[in-house]
Amino acid sequence: MMETKLSVNLNKVALLRNQRDVGYPSVLEMARMVIVAGAHGLTVHPRPDERHIRRSDVPALASLVANELPDGIEFNIEGNPTPDFIALVRDVRPHQVTLVPDSPEQRTSDHGWDLDAEFVKLSSIMDDLRSSGARISLFMDPEPGAMAQVAALGVQRIELYTEPYASAFGTPAAAAMLERYVETATAASEAGLGINAGHDLNLDNLPAFRQALGNLAEVSIGHAITADALRIGFPAAVEAYLRALRLPVA
Repeated sequence: MMETKLSVNLNKVALLRNQRDVGYPSVLEMARMVIVAGAHGLTVHPRPDERHIRRSDVPALASLVANELPDGIEFNIEGNPTPDFIALVRDVRPHQVTLVPDSPEQRTSDHGWDLDAEFVKLSSIMDDLRSSGARISLFMDPEPGAMAQVAALGVQRIELYTEPYASAFGTPAAAAMLERYVETATAASEAGLGINAGHDLNLDNLPAFRQALGNLAEVSIGHAITADALRIGFPAAVEAYLRALRLPVA
């Protein structure tokens, strides 16, 4: 099995900060804390209404990664590739950009790309995104048959949308659902794509998912790790997720 890296999504830290005009909790401070605790990267998903991560947070975090944090720490920006988002990516030049088909009114991301409908649109923006130097990842549902289309766009990775797996976990549907992700990851690898995953992964369901997908490069976790951090602190939460990525499952 390859090592699976942990990228901590800071959106929920920013959401809490935004509830009061006092400047804390500090997104930058939490970023430093999770990296010191062992996380491999940072993720943000700025939305047009700035409900959590603000546009001003993004260059500040990029500067932190470039100038303060150890070599090898990656910065991942997620979002719908609107002109404003593409301009932000070109300005900030993250290590990875994850394209997500969310609309402004969505509470959270809830589906992957429909490439039959969106292939031409995505093709038209690839040159702009490549000019940023970022690795490009596409947020996708577990659909093995779509992986050849993803590869045809010239992106480097997919991020598997894992809410269906999380919802099925612990139910009679779990095994079949997990197999669907394994099949998709296999098809992605055969198409030359790296595999990331994220959404509703937590300490309970992460070990089985990680063990089943031996070629899982990265998980991006925000809501669950922030909830756990409220109980045990961010350093301990990061350490717990790193252990979960290494846990054997009987």
